[in-house]
Amino acid sequence: MSIRLEVEELVRSGPLPSEEATEEEIAQAQHLLDRITPPVSDEEAQALTAAFGPDDCYGLSWTLLHLIETAPHARDARYRGNATNTWVQLLNARAGAAQTE
Repeated sequence: MSIRLEVEELVRSGPLPSEEATEEEIAQAQHLLDRITPPVSDEEAQALTAAFGPDDCYGLSWTLLHLIETAPHARDARYRGNATNTWVQLLNARAGAAQTE
């Protein structure tokens, strides 16, 4: 399966900005994120981990995390991209917890 253009655009734009970014930068990131219609594919979910930034970005990181979790195999996934990022670690912890249910 290929990755949709909307997902590619978000990933290409780089990580979500920090909460110290300008309103314009945050609004642009939100616009790109809002353009992605769930569910995402497993391939898209893996690619989207590159979009996590350094902090919550006023809730956009949570939106991204929940979007990734719409992938068909999100409960069984292991996200290796951007693995040192706190948000990817949280995503992996949530997937691990789902596997033990």
